[in-house]
Amino acid sequence: MPRVPYVSDSDAGPADLVAEIRARRGGKLLNLDRMLLASPPLARGWNAHLGAVRSGLSLEARLRELAICAVAVLNGAPYELEHHLPLYREAGGSERAAEALRSFETGDPAFDGAERAVLALTVEMTREVSVSDATFRRARSELPGEREIVELVAVIATYNMVSRFLVALGIETEGPGR
Repeated sequence: MPRVPYVSDSDAGPADLVAEIRARRGGKLLNLDRMLLASPPLARGWNAHLGAVRSGLSLEARLRELAICAVAVLNGAPYELEHHLPLYREAGGSERAAEALRSFETGDPAFDGAERAVLALTVEMTREVSVSDATFRRARSELPGEREIVELVAVIATYNMVSRFLVALGIETEGPGR
């Protein structure tokens, strides 16, 4: 059970915000959205920020989704993992890598060099906050440019925020057919 009740469809508003969220979500509201709508200003900012992070970056989708899934595993956020593991697969992540990720076997040969560098950066940012120079250099060397390293750091930071929000409020997964 969530720690705060979800906002119902009939109570969700303002209408323009709900329409924006539904447009980003393909027509539906998720439990995360229903929780955010308890504070419309928060929901509006969240929708804009996450919309940009999910669809406006140059960072390769496979690496973005890998970082998001790793954050979910590290922070014990099954909601986040359930929503993003299929996106990792769709973006080119192998089934073997997806399974290694679930058990957080980051040294598994299913991960290529770029993926291992992303995982190392994700682990340090999530567990320690600060990142060693060696880990940062390694991640930077695997990405095409400065824009992508900045975007990767932003993705990891953003999804640490998301997972902490999900876990602290006890937001539940929608289940099949979400």
